[in-house]
Amino acid sequence: MSKKVVLISGGAGFLGSHLCDWFINHGFKVIAVDNLITGSLRNIAHLKTNKDFKFIKQDVSKFFKVAGSINYVMHFASPASPVDYMKHPLATMMVGSYGTHNLLEIARLKKAVFLMASTSEIYGDPLVHPQKESYWGNVNTIGPRSIYDEAKRYAEAAVFAYKRLYKMDVKVVRIFNTYGPRMQIKDGRVVPNFIDQILNNQPLTVYGTGKQTRSFCYVDDLVDGITKLLLSKISGPVNVGNPREFTILEFANLIRQKYNPKAKIVYQPLPIDDPKQRKPDISLARKELGWEPKVALEDGIGRTMSWFANNRTN
Repeated sequence: MSKKVVLISGGAGFLGSHLCDWFINHGFKVIAVDNLITGSLRNIAHLKTNKDFKFIKQDVSKFFKVAGSINYVMHFASPASPVDYMKHPLATMMVGSYGTHNLLEIARLKKAVFLMASTSEIYGDPLVHPQKESYWGNVNTIGPRSIYDEAKRYAEAAVFAYKRLYKMDVKVVRIFNTYGPRMQIKDGRVVPNFIDQILNNQPLTVYGTGKQTRSFCYVDDLVDGITKLLLSKISGPVNVGNPREFTILEFANLIRQKYNPKAKIVYQPLPIDDPKQRKPDISLARKELGWEPKVALEDGIGRTMSWFANNRTN
């Protein structure tokens, strides 16, 4: 039998490249599509000579065609860190709108299963804690973060419109804070920030009081949850993330104690609309997918720190 084919937009990015690895390792053919505004060919260089892997440089916000059969379409193209989406505001909104429609059309015409990467950011600065999929969110629609938040909320609406109109098999995963190898060291999120500061013997920067909370999921666990959803019979949306919650100050102290007890902590003003709490309720993922994270933060940070230490140019 011929191998099944998966198209992954954003395939040269942090999450997309790890998905490429998973599918290649599990006997699929992979078509990675990326315009490289935030992705990097370094992330997929090891797949370049693999006969089951193909890379297409393409902005998915613009119409394009892909020849041959496709079984799965996974939409992971988008700037994802505040630094990146504020640098590329219109591109972020375009990939959430036009990009989503273009990829849905490919999936519809190819009769493929469609999975979209949504985000915990659709919950905004939540008034419900922890966040369940049934929560509609608290987003400032004109604030600086709305570029990303509203693009993803619109994309979710588009996916379910296609499901209702065309009876398509669609999936939506709401991804919570994820970290691991191949992140951009300067992407502005707390894990690469702290790792960069530790590696350069700098103080750790904490925004606000540090009492805001986050929950950190290692990339291998996230990929496991995403692929389980793709191959399941449910559409979601489904939260995938680690429910172990830390204040940013607790996380800073964990990093400091493990890697540089002499490191100082410096405080900066909290960015506008920065969520005060973030923790996924993963009851649905546990029940429907049999999924929950396995990698402890202490272990995952060690793996990530080692990768960055050996890849300082990233």
